[in-house]
Amino acid sequence: MKRPALFGLGLGAFLLVESAWAPAALAQTSASFKLQEYAFNAAGHPADGAVLSSTHFRIKLDAVGDGVAASGLTSASFRASGGFAAAYPPPGEVRNLRFSSRTALGWDAERSTGTYCLYRGLVSGLGGSDYGTCSQNALTENQATDAGLPPAGSPWFYLVTARNLLREEGTKGSTSSGTERPNSSPCP
Repeated sequence: MKRPALFGLGLGAFLLVESAWAPAALAQTSASFKLQEYAFNAAGHPADGAVLSSTHFRIKLDAVGDGVAASGLTSASFRASGGFAAAYPPPGEVRNLRFSSRTALGWDAERSTGTYCLYRGLVSGLGGSDYGTCSQNALTENQATDAGLPPAGSPWFYLVTARNLLREEGTKGSTSSGTERPNSSPCP
């Protein structure tokens, strides 16, 4: 009786080995097993991803960063981890923007962050769909300096977003009605 073995190759790629036993070296071939490579979820494109199945199991992942089960799937013949969402969490909202001087800004660190983006706009533009344009990007610390001067009588507002290590950018927060603020021109 053949039993499948599943070996992780990194970033959503796995190797499925159908065998009476798990071979000692993946480079071996014989009449008793078949090596077949699949890319789960096609690296973030679920419609192009693969569904692995046999008479004994069926595995389908619907998102690269989400695990099927928090502890992973295991048996005597295969193991699939619970995903890499713990290492690459989705970016959250950056909170508590504050000024420590006229030119220095700081904010609370966001746990998912690889970098931050700082957006700036005129206060008079708030209320519509203008939530600032990219002022600084790829900030590695939870602080920035802006020595620019706004036009007389028109103060600036600032928003900060987080980018995780997969370069996914988080939200600019929510409007007073609770809807997410759009980001029509994100930082490069």
